Amino acid sequence: MIAYVKGIVDDIAEDNTVIDVGGIGYNVKISADTAARLPGIGEKVKLYTYTNVREDAIQLFGFLSKNDLDIFKRCITVNGIGPKGAQAILSVLDADSLRFAIISGDVKAITKAPGIGARTAERLILELKDKIKIEDTAIGMEIESTRAENAGLGDSPQKREAVEALVSLGYGNAEAVKAVNAIEGIETMDSGAVLKAALKKMF
Repeated sequence: MIAYVKGIVDDIAEDNTVIDVGGIGYNVKISADTAARLPGIGEKVKLYTYTNVREDAIQLFGFLSKNDLDIFKRCITVNGIGPKGAQAILSVLDADSLRFAIISGDVKAITKAPGIGARTAERLILELKDKIKIEDTAIGMEIESTRAENAGLGDSPQKREAVEALVSLGYGNAEAVKAVNAIEGIETMDSGAVLKAALKKMF
C-alpha cells in the first residue's frame, strides 16, 4: 500500500487535504490537529499514510510523523474504534498526549473526542496500556535531564519515572518530588498508577 504522499498542498479542510503529486490530487483524511499543523497551500509536505480499504471506497489517512501514524494504528486495533474514531481522538490529543492519557488512565481526556464515550475510552486504555511506555513519548526523552536531581527518591523506579514525567510536563522538580513522596502504598503500584496519583496531588 501507499507508505507516504509527498507533494504540494493544494487544499486544506478540517478533516481532509488534497496533495498534488505530479499533477495528481490525492484526497487524504487528516485530523484537526494535523490540519492546524500543515504548511500553507502551495507548500511542500510529506504525509505518512494508512490505507483503509472498504467495499465502497479506498481512503488514505495522513500524518505528519511516523509517531502519529503509529498511535493511530494502535488505536484501530481496539474493538469499536475504526479509522474515523482514531482520527477523532487525534483531533483533540496529539500522539504524545494520547499515549500519556493511556498510561495514566485518563478517560476524561480521551472522551473529549467526538463520538468517543467513556466505555470506549476505558477499552482503549485497557487494551493499550501494557503496550505503551513512557519511553515511547517525548516525556521519555527528558528523563536523563532530571535523573541527577531525583537521587533522593531511593531505589523506587516508579517514583523516579513519575517525577521525571511531571517535570517534563512543566512542573517544578521540588513540587513533583513532594507529590510523589506523599503517595501511600507506592510499592504496590505500577508507574502509570503512581503518575496518575501524583497528578491528583498537583491540583
